[in-house]
Amino acid sequence: MSFDPRPPMPPAPPAAPTPDRSDRTGRIVAIVVGAVAVAGLVGFGSYTVLDRTVGDRPERDRAASDSKPGGPPPTAAAGGPVRGEKTWDAEKLGRDHVAGDVDYPMTPPVGGNHDQVWMNCQGDVYEKPLADVNAVHSLEHGAVWVTYNATASDADVSALASRVSSTPFTLMSPYPSQAGTITLTAWGKQLTVDGADDERVDVFLSAYVQGPQTPEPGAPCTGGLAAPR
Repeated sequence: MSFDPRPPMPPAPPAAPTPDRSDRTGRIVAIVVGAVAVAGLVGFGSYTVLDRTVGDRPERDRAASDSKPGGPPPTAAAGGPVRGEKTWDAEKLGRDHVAGDVDYPMTPPVGGNHDQVWMNCQGDVYEKPLADVNAVHSLEHGAVWVTYNATASDADVSALASRVSSTPFTLMSPYPSQAGTITLTAWGKQLTVDGADDERVDVFLSAYVQGPQTPEPGAPCTGGLAAPR
């Protein structure tokens, strides 16, 4: 018998158990289901936040609307009359050419028989009063006539002159005998305001410069009188 001087080898560790395929499949299914569940929760949370945001929007809009200053708008509706304007029946306003003065029933006149020559109204600003019969002819062509009396401030007169001079189919002149401080007149339409900063000034000009009230659309605002007679 022979003697082996080497120490004995320790026993081999037991082999690790091979994972069962069904266990791996179960873990994969669990991970997928968990991911889907998390995605669902995130989507639901986003929908809830969005739904609340959309649902709250009308309330915020109403609150913002309620915070605006009250009072009627410058116009009653799109294409409607300017707040405070006076209107005359266009069918009752004569349109004949006449020689001499005309006794108009309103001051300044809003229409009626008139001279055969019009005042130039291509943004013309006159420093002296005009003859009614020539200015009325300009109204017939679709112009707006801006007039003022002695109570108008220099600042208002300057602001109006700047506005008129940049607006074709308008004219401006003093009118000492008119009752209101500032008057805007179109054919059959008239508005009186206290100052040039009244928002209705621009509304009236936008509505009636060559507006639907014009008896002779397309007629010129040049080729007439360049200065009062």
